[in-house]
Amino acid sequence: MDTLPDVTATGADGAPVRLHDLPRPLVVYFYPKDDTPGCTREAQDFSALSDDFAAAGVGVLGVSRDTVAKHARFRDKHALTVALASDLDGSVTEAFGVWGEKQLYGKTYMGIDRATFLFDREAKLVHVWRKVKVPGHAAAVLDAAKAL
Repeated sequence: MDTLPDVTATGADGAPVRLHDLPRPLVVYFYPKDDTPGCTREAQDFSALSDDFAAAGVGVLGVSRDTVAKHARFRDKHALTVALASDLDGSVTEAFGVWGEKQLYGKTYMGIDRATFLFDREAKLVHVWRKVKVPGHAAAVLDAAKAL
């Protein structure tokens, strides 16, 4: 993938979110599941920096395969300001190559690999973070976005 895929997810408000219609530069981050410790921390970190991303003219979207209703509860419970989108049909996670086999406690299952993608104003992919470690990640993404 060299450019932003032309895919559509569903926002936490239930409205379609076509990634090509979002402001660019654009950060799209994928996380496994709402309301789990790492995913909550990541969403809180991006939310804490949302004014800084906005001041830099950078859009941010968090994507998981949770339902729209679960996203809305997650957003409200933690006062998140980062935009969240649901990918129930898997088209977005497949387009970004973040859906795959995972292992936890000896069990194998399919899930989202935590990853973040940064696209420039022309929708060109300029940076990818795979196997993201949450602490400090949002700040590192902001630094990279500001450098565009």
